[in-house]
Amino acid sequence: MINRYAVILAAGQGTRMKSKLYKVLHPVCGKPMVQHVVDHLNELAIETVVTVVGHGAEMVKTQIGDKSDYVLQDKQLGTAHAVMQAKEILADKKGTTVVICGDTPLISPSTIDALITHHENMNSKGTILTARLENPTGYGRVVRSESGDVIRIVEHKDASESELMIQEINTGTYCFDNEALFDALSKVKNDNAQDEYYLPDVIGILKSAGEIISAYQTDDFLETLGVNDRVQLSQAEKVMKQRILEKHMRNGVSIVSPEQTYIEADVMIGQDTVIQPGSILRSGTIIGQECVIGPNTEISNCHIENETVIRHSTAYDSHIGSYVQIGPFAHIRPSSQISDQVKIGNFVEVKKSTLGRGSKASHLSYIGDAEIGEDVNIGCGTITVNYDGRNKHLTKVEDGAFIGCNSNLVAPVTIGKGAYVAAGSTITENVPGEALAIARSRQTNKEGYTARLTRDK
Repeated sequence: MINRYAVILAAGQGTRMKSKLYKVLHPVCGKPMVQHVVDHLNELAIETVVTVVGHGAEMVKTQIGDKSDYVLQDKQLGTAHAVMQAKEILADKKGTTVVICGDTPLISPSTIDALITHHENMNSKGTILTARLENPTGYGRVVRSESGDVIRIVEHKDASESELMIQEINTGTYCFDNEALFDALSKVKNDNAQDEYYLPDVIGILKSAGEIISAYQTDDFLETLGVNDRVQLSQAEKVMKQRILEKHMRNGVSIVSPEQTYIEADVMIGQDTVIQPGSILRSGTIIGQECVIGPNTEISNCHIENETVIRHSTAYDSHIGSYVQIGPFAHIRPSSQISDQVKIGNFVEVKKSTLGRGSKASHLSYIGDAEIGEDVNIGCGTITVNYDGRNKHLTKVEDGAFIGCNSNLVAPVTIGKGAYVAAGSTITENVPGEALAIARSRQTNKEGYTARLTRDK
């Protein structure tokens, strides 16, 4: 089996993005562009991935982590110069190397694999990934002989009148015999207006040496789209979004209005789940089977079990069980654990809390830094008073307790198993199990008060 390697070009700052964020770190459907490329390569049998970093090197390394090796291009002197930085890692290896730009998030693993397979089957020393465009203005053209062999790549500005009629373009992704690549890189010159070393020159050098040069044409130009500015970023986002939505629908998910639904990369959704309009599902989210999400719901990095309904609500960094009812207008904040058959109703906020099986907080409550047991009723307007101005404190409500409306549970405090808290109470001490706690002023009625007010006027 032929060993396979990859070089990702990710050293450019991307000045046309007009951003403090380095170009390849701009997200497409929630994932940085370069991460898309790395993840696509890692789906294939690639022995070594080398990412060429420059601007924002540490940020790129932090994002990709141990999924790649790294080399530094201190000065951006062209694409051939960038690939040359990988010499110490790859130069002496036998096999096939794919060179791909870190700003091409739409290229699929299947296309990369087809390019490599074509290259190896043709016994080529270099292979160009090409596409056909009705209007190829601005792109380098692939010039072929009458028999279909690749002769050279000619840039648009250097093309003759007949060459400008060619619709097959160079996408900027290549395959090379690894040893031939690094031998040819040493011969690339920078005698051009930009004083840079261009990777397409390697194709000409190999062709001049009598080596086989081939091209693999993809059917989908959009896969090869390179992102250089915010307009192209939005185009890539649109294509990726549609690709993600179609994948989920083909896997058995009902998306009522794809035009009004946004799902980021790496979201997992079970069969027969329904996504209603206006929903946003962000990366890290896992949703089980037969759920209903939305309308107008945002979920980020949550694990949601089967047959749960979340309407008009937001949930972040939390675990939500099965047969749960959330919303409308609920807010599940990070580090919350919502067990099976829990009900969280309108205008309820939960933060860093656990709610046991079958518990209910149906209206207008705040549950923060709390451990709520099973089958607990949280009455309307209940607040866990968790913050003393310096520290957060824990509220515990044990199984079967009943918290009356408009109660303040001033932490740290424990409400025992099966206990009752009377409506309107402010609880500052522990309540024993099975007890009734009443902590409110005795009612006083002032008879005739209204008439006296009228006389005073």
